[in-house]
Amino acid sequence: MDTRNFLFMFYGFLAAWVIVMIYIITLARRNSRLKRELDDVKRLLDVKETRAENRTTSLPHGRGSVQG
Repeated sequence: MDTRNFLFMFYGFLAAWVIVMIYIITLARRNSRLKRELDDVKRLLDVKETRAENRTTSLPHGRGSVQG
């Protein structure tokens, strides 16, 4: 085989690995962003539940029941 063919093969594999690495980095960043968003949603839900509990416990008897 001609050495030029090996050079093209090397560049092809190099390009493939660069694409794979960029894809993995993109997936890792998306995963990190999704984890942060999920943590924010969980925190907001906890705050909302805490406020709802505080509201129902501060009402007089019979007025604290939740109607759904």
